[in-house]
Amino acid sequence: MRFETSQHMKLGQQMKLSPRMIQSMEILQMPMAELEERIEQELESNIALELIERSADSAEIARQQAEARRDESADEQVLDTGASDAHDFERLARYETTNPDAADNAYSASGLSAQRERAREYEPSGPAPRAGERDSKLDALAATPARSASLIEQLLDQWRLVDVDERTMTLGEAIIGFLEGDGYLRTPVETVRDRLPHSVQASIDELNSVLDKLQQSLDPPGVGARDVRECLLLQIDALERERGSDDPLETARWLVEDHLDDLMNNRLPRIADRTTLSLDEIKIGIEQLKRLSLAPGRRLVNDPPAAIVPDATVEYDDDQDRYIAYLNDTRLPNIQINKAYAEMARDRDVPKTDREFIRKNLSNAQWLIDAMGQRRHTLLRVINVVVDAQRDYFDFGSQALKPLPMTQIAEQLGVHVATVSRAVADKHLQTPRGIVPLRGFFSGGLQTESGIDVSYDAVKAALKEVVDAEDKSKPLSDEALVRKLNEQGIEIARRTVAKYRGQLDIPSARLRKTY
Repeated sequence: MRFETSQHMKLGQQMKLSPRMIQSMEILQMPMAELEERIEQELESNIALELIERSADSAEIARQQAEARRDESADEQVLDTGASDAHDFERLARYETTNPDAADNAYSASGLSAQRERAREYEPSGPAPRAGERDSKLDALAATPARSASLIEQLLDQWRLVDVDERTMTLGEAIIGFLEGDGYLRTPVETVRDRLPHSVQASIDELNSVLDKLQQSLDPPGVGARDVRECLLLQIDALERERGSDDPLETARWLVEDHLDDLMNNRLPRIADRTTLSLDEIKIGIEQLKRLSLAPGRRLVNDPPAAIVPDATVEYDDDQDRYIAYLNDTRLPNIQINKAYAEMARDRDVPKTDREFIRKNLSNAQWLIDAMGQRRHTLLRVINVVVDAQRDYFDFGSQALKPLPMTQIAEQLGVHVATVSRAVADKHLQTPRGIVPLRGFFSGGLQTESGIDVSYDAVKAALKEVVDAEDKSKPLSDEALVRKLNEQGIEIARRTVAKYRGQLDIPSARLRKTY
């Protein structure tokens, strides 16, 4: 065995992203609400940052500034997140040379923890609150709604008020723990039995008996059902007990018990052929079933949709005959460098370790402000180009959307396509046609017979318009929908129509038919 050493030369290229560059990319990708939370965290952890109040007319000022920035040169001296722009990396290297502390990743968990510990040694240098002045953060905390009880918690509270023995109570609590968010028990009773604690053993018959008690005791009716048929029958039973013989539901019960499959597939003539019911009587039964819920658990807990905060607003300017976009960033905390700490970083009388700590916070604060400025600059440039490219959408609606690949926007702005992708991620626009996702303006498309480019979203809009205008007593099949779209110059395959129907939640022709 022989050991030897040797030297080799290798020529290659590598591109490394600074932690600060990564931070800038992350901030660019953040939607408004997430960025607001991020800034609040930095205000708490970085002593070199301070909050300044905005003026009352800041929204109008932001709009005017956005309009002015629209015509500015693209070569603005802010840090660009474009992966292909070497100029920003040169500026980044120069900055880290003059600010050695900037190379440290102070945004790691340990860095933030250390900053918080050191920040306790300093008192806030901002103006002290006046006597009687309300704390906005405490007001916001007080106005925060309390967490609502979950479905399981509410059902357990109901069950504990039922007059049953201790063993039935224990088994009922175990069954409730297996209920899903819509109130159904889709776990087989055999599985519930097998997962009971060793101290509590029960037979299948005993668990079914407890489940029957649960179904009769819990509100709303239908909770604890094992399938749709049982859920509807439980609700019919509850309505009949409540209303007595004044409002009989015999037709509805008959439809659910014996013809639920035909009913769910809208095969009403088949039900009429197999029973003595007429179509009018079947329709009466269907109207009775509309009072019932297929997800009774949602009546207790129904999570509201998440609020959408538009990142920008698009308005029409009559004087210039164009649409102007401006960012809705006035809701973001307005931050700046604390001048007192900036002076302390240059004061030789301050201990060296403290100066280093302050300088590091100053460096982090400046980088955050630069990243926010770059986000504002890049996002506004992208939005303005999109608004110009999709002018027909704002004038005529969804059917006027044009195919718009991200590569086209990236080439027009002179940035990497990844920068455009990050800029439009999770962003929304407030437009004259409502709040729309920014990414929705980017899609492929096809060409009509007349040579006009039409986006896929425009094709979907045309499909929906055809379905909305059809005769519901004779709904159009997929083949007929293809012919209707062809009449509009849109060449499309039947399987594509079926795919778009699914994406738009449009049922098949048989389910759309009314009798």
